[in-house]
Amino acid sequence: MEPLTRDRAKPAVPFGGLYRIIDFTLSNCINSGLRQILVVTQFKSRSLDRHIRAGWGFLSNELGESVEVLPPQQRIDETWYKGTADAVYQNIYSIEREENAQLTLILAGDHIYKMDYGNMVQAHRQRGADVTIGCIPVPLADVRHFGIMQARDDDRVFSFLEKPKSAEQMPGVDGHALGSMGIYVFSTRLMFELLCQDAANPDSDHDFGKNIIPGMIEAGRKVYAYRFRDENRKAVPYWRDVGTLDAYYQANMDLIAIDPVLNLYDATWPIRTFQPQNPPPKFVFSGDGPPGQARRGEAHDSIICTGGIVSGGQVRRSILSPRVRVNSYAVVEDSILLDGVDVGRYCRVRRAIIDKEVKLPPYTVLGYDTEFDRKRGFTITEGGIVVVSKAEPPETFQAPNPLPH
Repeated sequence: MEPLTRDRAKPAVPFGGLYRIIDFTLSNCINSGLRQILVVTQFKSRSLDRHIRAGWGFLSNELGESVEVLPPQQRIDETWYKGTADAVYQNIYSIEREENAQLTLILAGDHIYKMDYGNMVQAHRQRGADVTIGCIPVPLADVRHFGIMQARDDDRVFSFLEKPKSAEQMPGVDGHALGSMGIYVFSTRLMFELLCQDAANPDSDHDFGKNIIPGMIEAGRKVYAYRFRDENRKAVPYWRDVGTLDAYYQANMDLIAIDPVLNLYDATWPIRTFQPQNPPPKFVFSGDGPPGQARRGEAHDSIICTGGIVSGGQVRRSILSPRVRVNSYAVVEDSILLDGVDVGRYCRVRRAIIDKEVKLPPYTVLGYDTEFDRKRGFTITEGGIVVVSKAEPPETFQAPNPLPH
């Protein structure tokens, strides 16, 4: 995700105009009735801390509700977190403080989806499980990116391999294997016992997928799979790991479809976030003229957030975050512009991701010549998306000759 993660943790990366990636996991918790939430952070966490303080402070401590950020305290170990299991192990004291914490739900903060965790917790209890793993079908070509499990008809898991090179096809779903979502429900006391045993093992990677889960299966523990149920209520379930720039770009572009699978407008499952005090978006100038020369402020098939001004420019199939300005005769297409980006007059921007507060000088051209963009020092993804980081010097944006039309 570089350069978007150069100054921020991945869960704090803006998404969908208004949100941060972590807002989807936190909103799932609130919508599922779960209101005792600990957020374990490690590197580059300042932006994430600030966002959670600003946007998630509405829960009542008097009622036992909170979203609490836990930076590494090195209370148990003098090292940084060595793996997912070690991150939880080093925060055992904080979990123990939560009264009546019979179950612990462990989530990833960098996935985009809607899910009622309450149903998964209920299934865990009904089965008397030791651990329940959230799972989805993943293409066989992608198994190297997932924990892959095999389960019986009753969903009892009998095999779990972390990121194997290949895997067997799951029954009933051609070309797919059963992959872990990185979501676990543990019986809390058992989890503490297993984490302490793992911490004492010098040969362990201290990871749930590599060590804890396979060890539980080998020991005959009751490990169950829980099939993902999408709260979007669409024919195709929506779950995205936005771990690469191309995946991040595509997940954002999914939102501008006429009927997107990920529905942000569903009042029954709201996605919450911090909303700054911005004025409404505005579109100004309506002059006529030939293509590329009309001074007309307009946007088509796009998301335009609060505080944005399209001032005589044109926006197509794009997402403009708060306080973005597109000036006269500029054209922005198939792009994601983060907070405060200013697009100068006569700019041409196509298939780009532009980070916060970047000011594009007049006549800047991005996304038309990827080799030229690469020579200027911009990141170019495998899918041909140009990514502009913060604080680029003005000379970086010199235009090629001739200008595209």
